[in-house]
Amino acid sequence: MHIMIDLETMGTRPTAPIVSIGAVAFDATGIHDKFYANVDLTSAVAAGGILDPSTVMWWMSQSDESRAALLVKDDQYSVVGALSALSAWGDWGKVAGVWGNGATFDNVILRETYYRAAVPCPWPFWNDRCYRTIKTIYPNVELVRSGTHHNALDDARTQAEHLIEINAAAAGIIL
Repeated sequence: MHIMIDLETMGTRPTAPIVSIGAVAFDATGIHDKFYANVDLTSAVAAGGILDPSTVMWWMSQSDESRAALLVKDDQYSVVGALSALSAWGDWGKVAGVWGNGATFDNVILRETYYRAAVPCPWPFWNDRCYRTIKTIYPNVELVRSGTHHNALDDARTQAEHLIEINAAAAGIIL
């Protein structure tokens, strides 16, 4: 089993405060489980996240749907609560790879947030994988978006589905 992670953040550096976490469990046959958590921005900053004003301004130009998803209060976690819930969700001991969109983005920011929040990261660093690298190697496999762009769960699902298609095109050598 593999996990695709997507984060929405208020920055692009390892110290970026996380505002939502989306994850899907998948293998070469499809997606088997999902996780989503909105994160209270105040708690993410209190745990050491550093806001980037240009990213905040970028969010202001995104779709109403993607911004609205970040403001839902009835399912919002503290950053520690979101990290703990993600850790409890996955069967991390059986995970072959934890994928993020960029060698320096999702996994790095999430791992740094676990560290700052003093919550153990549930997977070993050697299981980190870069979806962006693989999609660059296979540019002829079309990325078909589903759901709301910049919604962490929808983006994680879209990326996992694309990686499954890439794996099929690569004769199963990736997953």
